[in-house]
Amino acid sequence: MNYTSAEMMVVTAARMLKNGDRVFVGIGMPNLAVNLAKRLHAPDVHMIFEAGVIGAKPSRLPLSIGDPCLVTGAGSVCSMFDVFAFYLQRGLIDIGFLGAAQVDRFGNLNSTVIGSYERPKARLAGSGGACDIACLAKKVFVLIPHEKRRLPEKVDFITSPGFLGGRAERSSLGLEGGPDTVITNKGVLRYDETGEMILTSIHPGVTVDEVLASTGWALKVSSTLEITPEPNDEELRILREELDPTGVYLGGAVV
Repeated sequence: MNYTSAEMMVVTAARMLKNGDRVFVGIGMPNLAVNLAKRLHAPDVHMIFEAGVIGAKPSRLPLSIGDPCLVTGAGSVCSMFDVFAFYLQRGLIDIGFLGAAQVDRFGNLNSTVIGSYERPKARLAGSGGACDIACLAKKVFVLIPHEKRRLPEKVDFITSPGFLGGRAERSSLGLEGGPDTVITNKGVLRYDETGEMILTSIHPGVTVDEVLASTGWALKVSSTLEITPEPNDEELRILREELDPTGVYLGGAVV
């Protein structure tokens, strides 16, 4: 079966969503993942967008969080303040999808600078609502390419907290929830009892050595390491024909 690494990531993320989940959705691959789940096994998943759309039912691939297509058929349309105050801060969000330039050993995310804050090599977009989501969602999923520069032992700047220095440190600040899963183009990573990232699954055709060589620290490997199931024909059909027919997010080399 032929599929791209992007399709593998989206399908893997979609399968982790349960019917009834309230999901804070981002544009791009997270949006594809939630829509795929909604069409297959989770028809009652609730899509919530930062711009103020609750229960979105987009008729096409949205171009941004403010795309008008998100409003049609939605359960509610409100302000950005209302979304964060009355949904996220009340603890109503089950899963928040986040992306970043870097994610480190303890799930901390950087979307602020590469290099030192005072003299950065690159200044990035910043937090937006990511810090709030990382602090308050019950679970955080991250989709990111698996490269050493993107998975360093310690991020250059903590834009959005994961477990900080470990689960105990996050708990000491009164923060519940936190990082749950990192999905890359090489495998799936979760977090152990200390809050440290651990490799739990590798994608077909990928070796453990490849994953370790692409990680910026001595990554732990689960004793029950699995092989990620491949996308099936129906998942690929929906992605290619219904959700992203022009390949805006799913274009790339077939693996």
